[in-house]
Amino acid sequence: MKSKVYIIRVSQEDNRENICAKLNKLIDSSKVLDFLKAGQSAALKMHFGEVGNAGYVRPEYAGVISQAILKRKAKPFLSDTNTLYSGKRTNSVDHLALAYEHGFKPEVVKARVIIPDDSKSENVKEIKQDNQYVKNASIAKLFWDADAIVGIAHFKGHLMTGFGGALKNLGMGCATRPGKLFQHCNVAPYVIVKNCTACKACIAVCPAIAIALKPDKAFIDPQKCIGCASCLAACKFHAIDVKWESGGDQIQEKIVDFAHAVLSNKKGKAAFFNFCLKITQECDCLAQDDPRIVPDIGIMASNDPVAIDKAGFDLVTKAAGKDIFKELHPKRDGMKQLKYAAKLGLGNLEYKLVEI
Repeated sequence: MKSKVYIIRVSQEDNRENICAKLNKLIDSSKVLDFLKAGQSAALKMHFGEVGNAGYVRPEYAGVISQAILKRKAKPFLSDTNTLYSGKRTNSVDHLALAYEHGFKPEVVKARVIIPDDSKSENVKEIKQDNQYVKNASIAKLFWDADAIVGIAHFKGHLMTGFGGALKNLGMGCATRPGKLFQHCNVAPYVIVKNCTACKACIAVCPAIAIALKPDKAFIDPQKCIGCASCLAACKFHAIDVKWESGGDQIQEKIVDFAHAVLSNKKGKAAFFNFCLKITQECDCLAQDDPRIVPDIGIMASNDPVAIDKAGFDLVTKAAGKDIFKELHPKRDGMKQLKYAAKLGLGNLEYKLVEI
């Protein structure tokens, strides 16, 4: 049976007030939140945007979803986990401050905003599973403890996975720092010596102190490298690349394995919103105020994370007239994550698109 994916169209001419109204209509018409019961807690999995990023889902839109949950007498809260790479989202205090800077304050989003500190064992849940790549998934416990989960994702391109949507938002986004490390651990960056200018930008961002000048070119110590790819993002001279053949493909399956763990106690208790607005080449961790790769498409809602991501992929491909994600990230095949997720039973590749 095909899964239903609901969409309401949004254009770049729509202001935020119009988009909020359209989002309300999408929620009411799709009924994707109607499984919620009075008194239940609902974790809204967000990405609050990196410093300088302009593509994250706006706090006003999160507020609309929170209000819809409150209307059902359930209890929403917004959350994300800390990053593996260095920056303002590395620790809970700075991460929360950045979320507030970007407008995600309780009075705006109509809910608490919580960034768990995964250095404390009481905030971590280890989930045993028997998947191909992940046998033990380390995630933030508050997602496991919540009665329901609502994924709110910005649909966009991604350096490691081709594109990122509902599945990546859960799989990478709910993982603890050790969990993120495990997902990245087979991806080893290396220096293209002829391009290196010894600017030291990579050294400055490396959280593992794995990079040094030897003697006048950057050198990455493979014994210390944690595979976070912060150096790749920092280098402006294309002097750092990733040995994709040594594990780049596996990261997609690992992300899906983690998403499978997150959803393992949420059968019938999950909903997903993909915002296909300001669709950029890179994810919100890397992209700043980057240009759109296709015009704005709309907002999608579904109870199936695989179907909603497949629909987003198809809509972007149609808008571009080609597989734009593959063109921008030629070593990545975003369909890999979708096929593996369907194999694990996370959802369907076949869907019915319902226009609102």
